[in-house]
Amino acid sequence: MKTKNLLDFIPKHNSLISFTTDKKGIVTLEVKNRGFYNRVAQIFFKRPKVSFITLEEFGSFIWQQIDGEKTVMEIAGKVKEEFGQKAEPLYERLGQYMTTLRRCDYILWVKKD
Repeated sequence: MKTKNLLDFIPKHNSLISFTTDKKGIVTLEVKNRGFYNRVAQIFFKRPKVSFITLEEFGSFIWQQIDGEKTVMEIAGKVKEEFGQKAEPLYERLGQYMTTLRRCDYILWVKKD
């Protein structure tokens, strides 16, 4: 049985998530709160229809590297170049970050040919 290595995965942005990048390179995700429970919360608890999630410097850089072509390993190399020692422990942090982005449906995994 072959185990899957997260570093070999290719992430791409979920097309349902809009985002903007400011002049400093900080990314803000625009997430529409859809579904039955979100609609109930919007009506009864005045929750917003759209949530804006601002990523910090590290997350913004990673988000900008995600293009549907680079593997997580290649993105790790770019993060290492940009942040150096500040990114350590790089693979653990990046793995956790990618897992969180996927769990929230902000990214999808692309299959390699």
